[in-house]
Amino acid sequence: MSGLYTGGCACGAIRYEISGKPAVMVDCQCRQCQRDSGTGHQSHLSFIGAQVTIEGDASNWQTVGDGGTVKRRAFCPTCGSSVYLTFPDMPDVFIVTPASLDEPSRYEPQLVSWTAAGYTWDHLDPSLPKFEKMPPT
Repeated sequence: MSGLYTGGCACGAIRYEISGKPAVMVDCQCRQCQRDSGTGHQSHLSFIGAQVTIEGDASNWQTVGDGGTVKRRAFCPTCGSSVYLTFPDMPDVFIVTPASLDEPSRYEPQLVSWTAAGYTWDHLDPSLPKFEKMPPT
């Protein structure tokens, strides 16, 4: 396993390479993540200040999260796969989902955020720290 995190969309039209370690790995239960994933939560690897290389052109759509944060979601215009997430107000943050990784097993959740929007049927690891909204910084 290399130190790089690599991945991309389902059809391979978009590829990324990240050098650096994730600042945090989170299962988020906010309503927007539920909509984006089609289930009770979405998992994220969040990188801060990492060197990121992207090949291919993503389409983007912008949303506002439950906490008021503007999010720019990048997806493949060919296959429709969600590929990465950025924040216009936080340009050093780059987020990917484990499913987009070449090695999804590298994802190891550390906490659950936005449990206030979660559902009882969405069973997440009970040993993880849980936060009703965003964890304190």
